[in-house]
Amino acid sequence: MKFTLDCEHEDDGRWLAEIAQLPGVLAYGNSAQEAMTKAEVLALRVLAERLEHGEAQPLDISISVPAAA
Repeated sequence: MKFTLDCEHEDDGRWLAEIAQLPGVLAYGNSAQEAMTKAEVLALRVLAERLEHGEAQPLDISISVPAAA
């Protein structure tokens, strides 16, 4: 399964990032990067919980994380 991380700038100045394929996975941040990082962390936690509780089956996965600058 491929997940899409969407990010948008709110009128109040905050950034909102979410992964629509995982209900409830959304996070706010002071920057786009902060919001996206928080949403990605939350997504990984949700997926881990689903596996631990037998709500999902393990699949072949590919995770790529850019090197820190």
